[in-house]
Amino acid sequence: MNSEQIIASLKERVATDEAAGKVLTDPADLERYGVDWTRIYEPSPLAVVLPKTTEQVQALVRFANEHRIALVPSGGRTGLSAGAVAANGEVVVAFDNMNRILDFSASDRLVHCQAGVVTEQLQSFADENHLYYPVDFASAGSSQLGGNLSTNAGGIKVIRYGMSRDWVAGLKVVTGKGDILELNKDLEKNNTGYDLRHLFIGAEGTLGFITEVTMKLTRQPDNLTVLVLGLNDLGNTMDVLKTFQSGLDLTAYEFFSHQAMEYVLAHGQVSAPFATEAPYYALLEFEATSDQVLDNAMGLFEQCMENGWVLDGVISQSETQARNLWQLREGISESIAPRTPYKNDISVVVSRVPEFLQEIDAVVTRHYPDFEIIWFGHIGDGNLHLNILKPEDMAKADFFEKCQQVNKWVFEIVEKYQGSVSAEHGVGMTKKPYLQYTRSDAEIAYLKGIKQVFDPNGIINPGKIFDS
Repeated sequence: MNSEQIIASLKERVATDEAAGKVLTDPADLERYGVDWTRIYEPSPLAVVLPKTTEQVQALVRFANEHRIALVPSGGRTGLSAGAVAANGEVVVAFDNMNRILDFSASDRLVHCQAGVVTEQLQSFADENHLYYPVDFASAGSSQLGGNLSTNAGGIKVIRYGMSRDWVAGLKVVTGKGDILELNKDLEKNNTGYDLRHLFIGAEGTLGFITEVTMKLTRQPDNLTVLVLGLNDLGNTMDVLKTFQSGLDLTAYEFFSHQAMEYVLAHGQVSAPFATEAPYYALLEFEATSDQVLDNAMGLFEQCMENGWVLDGVISQSETQARNLWQLREGISESIAPRTPYKNDISVVVSRVPEFLQEIDAVVTRHYPDFEIIWFGHIGDGNLHLNILKPEDMAKADFFEKCQQVNKWVFEIVEKYQGSVSAEHGVGMTKKPYLQYTRSDAEIAYLKGIKQVFDPNGIINPGKIFDS
């Protein structure tokens, strides 16, 4: 079939009586839907399909199998590994129009959604029903549930609430073969063999399409309170974490360097938390459910001060102040964006974070002393965000060429510490050459075998995670 015939056939398969989908071919739409936040690869999809039902997705997959047409899933396109990029004439399957909340059970605390529901939409729905969806990150206003689950998104609350997979009661998927599967049927207990939910969660859309999800909700947190602490050195992040975890259930434990905070302050949105400067800062969040809990927190803070781990600190006195303190951490990416940062999203076991970070820092600084390094991340779960800012007098092409060498050094250290080359954003295409630093050859062979079972013709998001 030629391109015109394929597009005409696609329109036939989504223009159904019960709900009309769309097929887009305008160059602006192809560019918009063909990329994610990586902006490394030029988008080149054949067309963009926006189905409205699972049955339409099934029809697309069966058609694609018949004619060997590659399909690429597209959610909010906020990933940083090129997992949703269509650069080779694929058909993009976007879930923007599958954005309805279908059902809600207050007694079960379960909400049944289509895959295109935006994270913030689910959070707001939970709040309206006096409940809480705790998976949260900076892209919550645009990321979609299907994409979140396809990368097993984490974010800022993992230390207390876990990853996206921990909140999934059930999935409806269309496999790469075109079968519709309903996985787990929203059951809390279901020990009847392999739990296929967890193959599709984190699979980056390579096994099939997630079309509907049932998500768990929980009670709303009570009086979330934020502490920002100036630390004497990086190793004190672990001392402070251990101390506060001995007496409090933290809902978040973040860190950022002084250089990172300077960029946020220069951005003009917030002011410094206190006058004392520190090389590193920790942000802690907890539920201050009583005066006793607050007194306990202040006692732990004083203990950290007496031990010399903390130089200064501030505790939020209102929701507004808590939001402003959070902005010191959440405003980093936006504030450094004009400097064209090289970004890496890596993780190790929590206790090894300080030595891991310092070893990476030393290697990069030794080889490229003119590179400015900005560190921040979810240190409470071992997830670090390495950002290197492009020197102003260096061409972008030269900078990214040097960063390819940085990748090799960084991932060799990741391998040494038995960490992950991708803590949050998946493998996609950008991390594909480095998968062996985290996964063994035997593991990769099993991954390819699983792909072959669900997608024997290799039409679903080909070229992502590994080459078939």
